[in-house]
Amino acid sequence: MEDEFPKKRNIRPTEKSNLPVVTLLVLVLLVLAMLYVGYEYISDSSTNSEELTSIVVDSSVGQNAEEPVLDEPADEDEAVAETGRKAEEEEPEKPAKKETPAISASSLGGQQITHAVKSGETYSSIAARYNLKTETLKGLNSSVPDIKAGVTKLKVQVKAVHTVGPGDILRVVANEYNVSKGAIMKANGKTRDISERGEKLIIPFPEKK
Repeated sequence: MEDEFPKKRNIRPTEKSNLPVVTLLVLVLLVLAMLYVGYEYISDSSTNSEELTSIVVDSSVGQNAEEPVLDEPADEDEAVAETGRKAEEEEPEKPAKKETPAISASSLGGQQITHAVKSGETYSSIAARYNLKTETLKGLNSSVPDIKAGVTKLKVQVKAVHTVGPGDILRVVANEYNVSKGAIMKANGKTRDISERGEKLIIPFPEKK
């Protein structure tokens, strides 16, 4: 017969373990460590970005400093004056106007007449008419800067002035002064081989002077 009161079983004493607490502390420490590392990484990144930004700004400032600075005139008047000065400096020097030396009538000999300049005439055309060099005609009129038709009168040196007498035809007069008949006609503006008694004929030099 079993005992009326069964025997109590031996109950295993419970042991209190600190493992969950330790695990919790370790997890908390890991989380804190991760947070700390993350904060350091974020702060380093921001610092590096600021340094890069400052480097870019500094490089741009350096480039601007190296660019040459042009001096600009204070106002438009100074700019115009400076442009004028540069133009004067760059403008080549004009050659001095060559002056023809004066020539005396006595050095050529012969006789002097006066020629009234007509329209279209020039120094060269007038000189050719009287069988003179252009330089000679200009030298005789060195005081005359420019010639004007109907106003200017030029001094012209010729061999002689002949008054036509009885029987004086152009051929005879030309032989007398040893000048060609064509030269006499040209000097007197003749187109026909005729002359009248009492007419004054201009006798040019036989050779150009």
